[in-house]
Amino acid sequence: MKFLLFTMWDAAKTAEVAQAADKVWASPPPGIKMLAHYICQGIPFPGVLLPPNTLVNVSVIEADSNEAIAATAYPLVLAGVTVWHVPVLELPVAGAAEVEKELRG
Repeated sequence: MKFLLFTMWDAAKTAEVAQAADKVWASPPPGIKMLAHYICQGIPFPGVLLPPNTLVNVSVIEADSNEAIAATAYPLVLAGVTVWHVPVLELPVAGAAEVEKELRG
C-alpha cells in the first residue's frame, strides 16, 4: 500500500536527522520502498502555527506491513522527528465517483 510520509523537525536537529535517515534509507528494511522524496526548507505552511525553523519532508513510500513502517519511523522519531503516515487511496481519474460509491457500500 502507498503512503504519504510527512516528517517535521527543528532545523537545529538536521545533522542528527540526516544521520538517522541515511541509516534507514541506505538499506531500507524488507517490505518498504521510497518512491519519491521532497523537502521544504522554507516556510512550508504560511499562517499555520509551526515553530520557526521547522523543516518539512514529504515522501511517497510503498509498504507491505506495519512492521516495515515502524522499522523506518522509529529511528527517525528517536532523532527528534515527528512522523505521520497517511494511506493513499488510489482512484482512477475517470470514474472516481463510481469507485467511491462502491467503497461506501
